[in-house]
Amino acid sequence: MKVLPALLRLRAFNSLHGHKYATRLSCHPFLQSHRYFHSQHPLWKIETHTLSDIGEGVKEVQIIQWFVEEGAAVEEWAPLCEVQSDKASVEITSKYTGVIKKLHYDRDAIVQVGDPMLDIEVEGEDDPTLEEPVEESKQDVSDTAQHAEDDAAPSKETESTDTVTTQPAMPGKHASLATPAVRGLLKEHGINIEDVQGTGREGRVLKDDIHKHLEQRDTHAVAKQHSKPQLESTQAETPQKLTAVQSVMFKTMTASLSIPHFLYSNQTNITSLVAMRARLNVLREKSAERKLSYLPFIIKAVSLAMNKFPLLNARLDTTTDPQKPRLLMRSNHNIGVAMDTPAGLVVPVIKSVNARSISDVAEELQRLAELGRANKFTQADLSGGTITVSNIGTIGGDVVAPVIVEGQLAILGIGKVKPVPVFADDGKSIVRADMMGMSWSADHRVVDGATMARVATVVERYLEDPSTMIVEMS
Repeated sequence: MKVLPALLRLRAFNSLHGHKYATRLSCHPFLQSHRYFHSQHPLWKIETHTLSDIGEGVKEVQIIQWFVEEGAAVEEWAPLCEVQSDKASVEITSKYTGVIKKLHYDRDAIVQVGDPMLDIEVEGEDDPTLEEPVEESKQDVSDTAQHAEDDAAPSKETESTDTVTTQPAMPGKHASLATPAVRGLLKEHGINIEDVQGTGREGRVLKDDIHKHLEQRDTHAVAKQHSKPQLESTQAETPQKLTAVQSVMFKTMTASLSIPHFLYSNQTNITSLVAMRARLNVLREKSAERKLSYLPFIIKAVSLAMNKFPLLNARLDTTTDPQKPRLLMRSNHNIGVAMDTPAGLVVPVIKSVNARSISDVAEELQRLAELGRANKFTQADLSGGTITVSNIGTIGGDVVAPVIVEGQLAILGIGKVKPVPVFADDGKSIVRADMMGMSWSADHRVVDGATMARVATVVERYLEDPSTMIVEMS
């Protein structure tokens, strides 16, 4: 007889608390309707859950958080942990139903594909030679269930006494475990779970603990601001681990800076685009559609320019034959968009921009932005980019020297849109114009300055007169 989930949870409870409720398994409702059942002795075995290949060339991941602990019951497909690769954060689910016996790694550890992550005790085949009929009355079942409940939960009197007499306990061995909701709150505020005093069972951190920690932190920060610094004080350095996203950024940018960059920057007059966007948004507001930002127009302009200069959509292959580098020309314009999310800087990818309208691009941007706010990107959302657009203008600044993403040949940085006085076409009168800085970084191993200037000029022309894009869109 296979162990039912409820029985499995009871077994896990027994394992955690050192009790053996072998005869109390009959408290399960499934068994209460059976006066006679066979007392079987299943053969339990240990299965090792290894880190499978999660695709996209990922060789290692960092464990962000565990959702389980040793001794806990787990069902097949239930989430075990969340890991961060250089592409995205991914939930690892269980391949088995059983009881967690051992976690091989702590939080923040780096795990290679194929390494054992945890051991799960699962039920094997029943041993028929150990079967024997057992008769149990309904009264016995009721008594057994009552005893299990009594052992599992303390009485109100005990709870009341503990509340009055117990001193604050040291963090328990499970203090670093938390629910996904608590983990999300920790990420949102950039808090290390080990810095929070948990008040849950065995020191677990609860939402109220985080709110209390934030209040204390804010109070301390205000007090620190008002405290007068000492001229002779010693410099204090407090170690702090890189977050999962920062760790990925460290590796990615270290690899990127092996690429010889050069910067090309110019100011673009987007007065016509500003006016067109305003008119379109009035119409979209009437039809209850989301308003357009400047970014969909810019992304589409970059894609149209790459139709004329396919080099910028290529990839430089230096690994197949290091002595003979080659270019791999790519058909789809998969444009990455750098986004500032609660988890840090990430670059989701809008796939096949050359096959999308400006409205399609805007909808995909909105979808990715919502995923970023919820930290729900998948690997597919963050992989496959062929060129990147980074919009710093939403924060501020005119010129930026963006860093090329490995596997790409160029990146565009967008500055803030600013009204400035410029000379009119007659060269005498002064008129108002909306100007935007555009900064390109390119891989100087295969892209020369003249080519980059020509590409930038094409993009600028599309944005200066956005109606020209309509003519060339397929």
